Formats: sequence, structure tokens, C-alpha cells
Amino acid sequence: MWVQPQNGCARNHDGVFLEAVQQLVPTTVATASAELPATIRNESELEEILTRPSAALIEAIKTISSPLLVLGAGGKMGPTLAVLARRAAEAAGHPLEVVAVSRFGNASSRQWLEARGVQTASCDLLDANAIIRLPDAANIIYLVGLKFGTAQNPAATWAINTLVPARVCERYPRSRIVALSTGNVYPPSAVSRGGAVETDSLTPLGEYANAAVGRERIFEYHAHRQHTPVTLLRLFYAVELRYGVLADIARKVHTGQPVALANGAFNCIWQRDANDLILRALPLTAAPARVYNLCRPEVFSVREIATRLGELLGRPPVFSGSETTTALLGNSAQLGTALDTTATPMETILHWTAQWVKHGGRDLGRPTHFEVRDGKY
Repeated sequence: MWVQPQNGCARNHDGVFLEAVQQLVPTTVATASAELPATIRNESELEEILTRPSAALIEAIKTISSPLLVLGAGGKMGPTLAVLARRAAEAAGHPLEVVAVSRFGNASSRQWLEARGVQTASCDLLDANAIIRLPDAANIIYLVGLKFGTAQNPAATWAINTLVPARVCERYPRSRIVALSTGNVYPPSAVSRGGAVETDSLTPLGEYANAAVGRERIFEYHAHRQHTPVTLLRLFYAVELRYGVLADIARKVHTGQPVALANGAFNCIWQRDANDLILRALPLTAAPARVYNLCRPEVFSVREIATRLGELLGRPPVFSGSETTTALLGNSAQLGTALDTTATPMETILHWTAQWVKHGGRDLGRPTHFEVRDGKY
């Protein structure tokens, strides 16, 4: 498998060396030590894996006072993050109430959370009067955001991504806030560079990405003006078996659809690993706000990942286009220095993904559009 650690170098399909950035992270990626299954057969097994707390999280959760508020908990990552926090608290013997907040347009998501010991609160976070009624909390995980559909309704994207952060910070001026951002705030960078770093200029393409920059600036403004302790985590990109770039590639390979190569390199992180780090980032909050890239430390090749998935699926991939010299990439060395990190082995994730797709596992129907290069989602 072609992988480029951010402190090494790799050769692309054409044999051209991709010079990596100077050594910033260890040459090896620590992998999760807990026993993992060879195959994930159904959603119950998948959800158990996605909400299984690490030893580090079980220890860290003891320092979080109750309640822990998870805003935007009805999305792709929120339900498993809330249950992960709840399971960690139970394992630690820590009486932590976890409150998941969302509009909960999908009643089944709310029922799933409550059945696993997570409290829920229905709230339209654009409504300032509704936010006032939420419980007081010293610790907040902020997962609110709008991406897809931006091209059709950019005003809604800007409203969700900028007005809601302002109202949350006004309601919780002294609370620690870990806010999920996105790697889309960066412009594409040279693959040979090994990924954008947190001090790079934010000059991205497209309405969504610029609205995401706006979200960060609102948090930074309140961290400066009212000393709200904030950590911003720029995610490159969560994956599990029902959605994400690996699932997208696997489904294209399985059905014989062409895999686009223009964005020939990418970062990703198993969703459980990402949620674990998001929760453990609460002690990193500060005013002024701190910023970290959130991803595995490797850069992966679309071509080689598709080829490996093809081997596992028994179907050779079909490609379209060719690799360019740039892609949307992040360097996670700074977060790796701040927090001890472990990663679920990529080969394990690829085996799970191939088996899931081969046997018709559920697809959330939310393609990542990882091939998009103009910022239009």
C-alpha cells in the first residue's frame, strides 16, 4: 500500500519521488491495542466498535464535570461520540451526564442515544431563545456544521456556520469548547509538502470552505473578547463503514465505476479514533483559541487504496484522469505532540470496508465528493 508518513517520502504511480516535509512526527503510527474483530457483520457490531473507549479516554473522562454537552449530536459523528463518552464514563465509574443536543429530525437517532444512557435535548441552535433553555455546562463538544447543499443554498450554510457559534459562545462564555472544524479551510497544497500546517493562511475555494473559516473566526473572536477557552480541530476526514472516502472508493470499485484520480492523495481517520481525540482535547482549550489538524499522520494514495480494495473485493479498479501535484491535505504533527494517539490499523479498516461493501452493508447515502477540486458541494 502506498502511504506517505509525514516525515518520510514515497513514490507515486509515475515513479516521481514525493519529497515529504521535515520530520515532525514519529516514523511509525501507534495502533490500537484492543483486540479487534476480523470482520464487522452488522450495524450493532459496527456501533460497538465505534463507541468502544480507549484506556486513555477512560482516564481522561474522570476530569470532565457533569454535564457534558454535545451540540449538533444528530449528525454522522455525534451519536457515536456521545455514546463513546457515556461508555468511557461508565468504565471509569464517573457519574457524568452526557446530553446530546440536536433538532433530531430523525427520531430513531434520538431513541438510539437514549437507549444507551445518553440524555437528549431537541433544540434549533439558530434560535437564541431555545439556546438559553439548554442546561448550564462547563464542557461542550461543538459538532454543528452545514456542508452539502451549499451550492443550492449558500445563505443557509453561512447562517449555520457563523450565527450558531456566536450564539453558543454568548450562552456559554466561560465553558470549555472543543469545536470541530474542517480541513477545507485550507487551499489545496503540494502533495510533496506533506500537508498544510496550522499556521498556513486560510484562503480556500468555495462558499462552504469560506463559511467554515467564518465559523473559526467567530470562535476566535469570542475566545479573545470574552476569554472563552476554545480548541478548533480541523478534521481530515472521518471514516467508518457506512460513509467516508474509503467507503466511497470501495463502492466505486465494487460496482465498476471509475475512481477519479485528480485528487490523488488524502488523509483520513477512523471515526472512533477521531471522536476519542475530540473528547480528550477538552484540556487543550485556551484563550486565545488553539488550533489543531485532526487526522492520521499518513498521506494515502487514492490509486493504491483503490488497488488494495480491489484485491480484497476481487475486482480490479477502473480509474479516470491522473494525479495532480496538489490535494487537500493536513499535517497532524501538532496534535500528535499534544495528545498521545493511537490509530486503528489501516489494513484492518480496509478489510472491514471491503467485506461490508461486498455483503451489502448499509450506505448512509452521503458521498464525500472527495474528487471535488473547485469547492462546490
